[in-house]
Amino acid sequence: MTIALQRLNSSRLLLLAGLLACLLSHTVRADEPPPPSTVWQSAPDLAPTPQKPWVLRDRAIALSPQSLQTLKDAAARPHPPVSIELFDGIRHELDITSTVSRINDSAVIRGLLKNSPHGDFTFFINGSVMAGTIHVGDRLFKVEHVSNGYHRLLELDPAKLPPD
Repeated sequence: MTIALQRLNSSRLLLLAGLLACLLSHTVRADEPPPPSTVWQSAPDLAPTPQKPWVLRDRAIALSPQSLQTLKDAAARPHPPVSIELFDGIRHELDITSTVSRINDSAVIRGLLKNSPHGDFTFFINGSVMAGTIHVGDRLFKVEHVSNGYHRLLELDPAKLPPD
């Protein structure tokens, strides 16, 4: 009987050690902010668009529904960290300064790009469709809805843009 109790106690110790190891492996330090979620990611190019002379480069993007909801939430202050990736793999964290939400699931979001001296953005979101402009210094970017939920990120040459 004592051997059975010893085995039971050692089994309990192993179980306790396993649980502690599991808990400790999933802890998040309080002084580390969560990584920013991204508004979009690169996507397969299923709806190519004809090249226009004022488009320097473009790519298909897939919007994150969770990030769109975060952006549209006018009551969220402060917003959780949200970032965008333009070209060249550089991420820009958004500093949302204004969110105007409507009852029809649309919103206008304006703000600045953190750590960019001359960076701003304006996004128009209606449901899961987004359009917007982003300025980084003298560079101009545009997010446009192509069709059936497909979006594109464009870098434009302002000198070649046709007049409005």
